[in-house]
This record gives sequence, C-alpha cells and structure tokens, in this order.
Amino acid sequence: MKILITGGAGFIGSHVVRLFVQKYTNYHIYNLDKLTYAGNLNNIDDIAQSPNYSFIKGDIADSNFIIELFKKHQFDGVIHLAAESHVDRSIESPMDFVLANVVGTVNLLNASKLIWGESATDKRFYHVSTDEVYGSLGKEGFFLEDTPYDPKSPYSASKASSDHFVRAYYNTYKLPVVLTNCSNNYGPNQFPEKLIPLFLNNIIENKALPVYGKGENIRDWLYVIDHARAIDIVFHQGINGETYNIGGFNEWTNIDLIKLLCSIMDRKLGRSTGTSEQLITYVTDRKGHDMRYAIDASKIKNELNWMPSVTFEEGLEKTIDWYLDNKDWLNNVTSGDYQKYYQEMYDTKG
Repeated sequence: MKILITGGAGFIGSHVVRLFVQKYTNYHIYNLDKLTYAGNLNNIDDIAQSPNYSFIKGDIADSNFIIELFKKHQFDGVIHLAAESHVDRSIESPMDFVLANVVGTVNLLNASKLIWGESATDKRFYHVSTDEVYGSLGKEGFFLEDTPYDPKSPYSASKASSDHFVRAYYNTYKLPVVLTNCSNNYGPNQFPEKLIPLFLNNIIENKALPVYGKGENIRDWLYVIDHARAIDIVFHQGINGETYNIGGFNEWTNIDLIKLLCSIMDRKLGRSTGTSEQLITYVTDRKGHDMRYAIDASKIKNELNWMPSVTFEEGLEKTIDWYLDNKDWLNNVTSGDYQKYYQEMYDTKG
C-alpha cells in the first residue's frame, strides 16, 4: 500500500509516520509537509533513511500540486493531519487557518475523488480532527460523536468546516472516509507554543509561566503515542463514514496541571520544592476561551478495542524526561535555526 500522511513532520504526524514506517514495512509511507514553523524533520530523522519512506515538501492549499502528486504516486490511503492548530495564532490570523484547514482539506478530497473515482471500496481517506469543534462544556457531560458542533474560535471553526466537507464527500460521492476527533495531545517533539512544552522550557529557563485567567479551564489530555496507536487502529479497522472520538479519560484544570509540572521539574532539576511555582504569572484570559473539553471515548474502546496505554503521570514523566534529554532539539526550535536550514535545502516543492 502507498499511504500519504500529511503534516508528518509535525508533532502528532511525526509519531504516526514513525509508527507506520516501522510497523508496516510492506507499505510505502509518503510524508507531505509544508515545513512551516511547527514542521521539523528532526522529529523523524531516525526513520528518514528507511526504504519504505519518502518525504515530499509541499502545500496542501496548492490544488494543482496536490492533483499532480496523486496522479504520480497513486496513493491507496490518506491520513490527513496537516493543519494550523494554535488557537492564539488563529485569533490573530484566521485566513491562514481557512487556507490550510479548509481549502487544503478540500483539495485532498478532490484529488482523492479524481484518482479513486466514486465508491472506491479499497481506499481510505482518514481525516484527523479535534474535540474543539464541539465548543465548550459546563462542569458536567462529555463530547460524544453525535454532539452538535459549536466552534468558538477561528481554529475550531476551520476544523469544523473541514469535518463537514469530509462527511459531505462521503455522503455525496461515497468517498471512503473515517474521522476522529481527539483531545489535547502531549508528549515528545511538541512545538513549544503549546502549554506543556512551553512551560517546561520556561521552567528550565526560569522564565514566567503565563496562566490565562485563573487557570480554571479544563482539558482532557492524551499521550501522543497512544493517539498514534488509535490512528493506526481506525485507519485499518474503522467503518467508512464513521466518527470516533479519542480521549485520554484524563481531565485536568490548567492550574493543577501547571503545578504538577512545577513539582516534577523541581524534583528533576534538583530545585527546592515550590521554586518553579513562583514563576506562575496570571495574565488576561484568551478571547473566547472555552471552559472545558471532555471526550467520551467509549465507542473506540468498545468497537475497536483501543485504550490509552499509560496513565497521565507515566506519560508526563516520559515527556519531561524526553525534553530534558533533548535540550538541543528544544534550543533548535525555539531559536528558529531549523527553518533557515529548510529555506536553503527545500526551496522547491520537491
């Protein structure tokens, strides 16, 4: 099988690429990534020379490029992860999110439909989405697969739109699609604009830890390698047209999570208890900040036999150890040096 994985140099995508390249040696995995600020080939340098792996630099928002790519390689499956994903950036520049998340997704759908034809039963288009499309929960309840969409930010609105297009292509053209909506991921290789790597880096550097509002917002956290495992299972066993919610069964308020990070980091860095907590600084809340996300992952658990393999405490220890052991990676991405290298090495679409 020839599998196209979009966004495979990013955080979640790199773990999915690694899993597929190493587990399915009879597949050929094509990693398509634009290599923007969050795309980093160092994330997957351990499998870069694998005989069943190819990297392609390109932009999913370029429709002609995508169609030619599909014509050339005749992919059997698509796992679509490429997306602009940071809410704060979407508030500042929503059009970037429309182009990447909506237009890019429709370009991939159109190319799949063109090459595979309608009612292609031996192909698969897998669209990876987020729990943020459902909006915000109160203190009770959980997001289910049929929870009505109620996006609150430009980011979640763009992902909701792309989800609707994927389902529309299934209903209109019988394109063989599956979708997943996942909770917050954490783990190795995450770009340090997201909460956990940002705060780990700031603790290491003795910089302020900016907490929105009072830190009472609640998120469900999932170890990224468990997400990659779920993607593998859904890609191979999921039912066409179905949606599966992927969650960690693991809710934390932001402030409790941050204090846990501070405690673990004090221990690992040999600092006195409470040292890192002194870095906490409360800042003006984000515009339209959703209060609580919580996933009910019973469907994927019951139908596809998937469960998280590690507890949050275990996953967090693994994550922190990785960042402490890979300070060169962290320094590289925070300095931006890797992007200068890409501009020199990848000045064409590949």
